[in-house]
Amino acid sequence: MSSLPPNEPQPIPPRVTSSAEQLSESEARQWALYCHLAAFAVYVIPAVGIMNILGPFIVWNIKKDQSEFVNEQGKESINFQLSMTIYSLLLAPLCLIGLPLIGITWLLSIIMPIVAGMAAQKGEHYRYPLTLRVIS
Repeated sequence: MSSLPPNEPQPIPPRVTSSAEQLSESEARQWALYCHLAAFAVYVIPAVGIMNILGPFIVWNIKKDQSEFVNEQGKESINFQLSMTIYSLLLAPLCLIGLPLIGITWLLSIIMPIVAGMAAQKGEHYRYPLTLRVIS
């Protein structure tokens, strides 16, 4: 009979892992490598856009209890992939603005010298718009 009242939840004993469940050092290094390389799953299954996070998470979740090194490296891989995903999502709107602006800048760098050359041919003193006057 238990010493706790019947309505109290029974404490869960801590999980004891046998040495047979623990990974050897070389196995731990191999699984830690898999934690990092599993991020490339996003290139294998691109339709699932979070495979760069899900791949390391699966590998880490399978082996995290068998090696502290795998546990540490798995978390590191997942945290990095989460960070890169967040940064990418935050920077995506800048690309939506930046790419058209780069295109406009490229077009202006082609068109404006032609306009300036035609003005110079007529003898006009042409000044490019939006120009930083570095050399005066």
